Amino acid sequence: MDYEFLAAMIVGPLCLFLLIVAPIWLVMHYRSKRQVSQGLTEEEYRQLRQLAEQSEQMAARIQTLEAILDSESPDWRKKA
Repeated sequence: MDYEFLAAMIVGPLCLFLLIVAPIWLVMHYRSKRQVSQGLTEEEYRQLRQLAEQSEQMAARIQTLEAILDSESPDWRKKA
């Protein structure tokens, strides 16, 4: 087997990875770490509160729907 060919098949992609992919990967990794350490922005906090309110409303609606189904069709849970 030609070891020079085998070495070229390994060294080429390795160099490509080290010169292009690895630096981009590192930059993106540490950028995301910095954003996480800064905490939520005001807009993100507002969206989080809005989602929490919507989830509470959905939970109340689900309870209402389950109560209606319980009264109209008591065995609906067993069918699901």
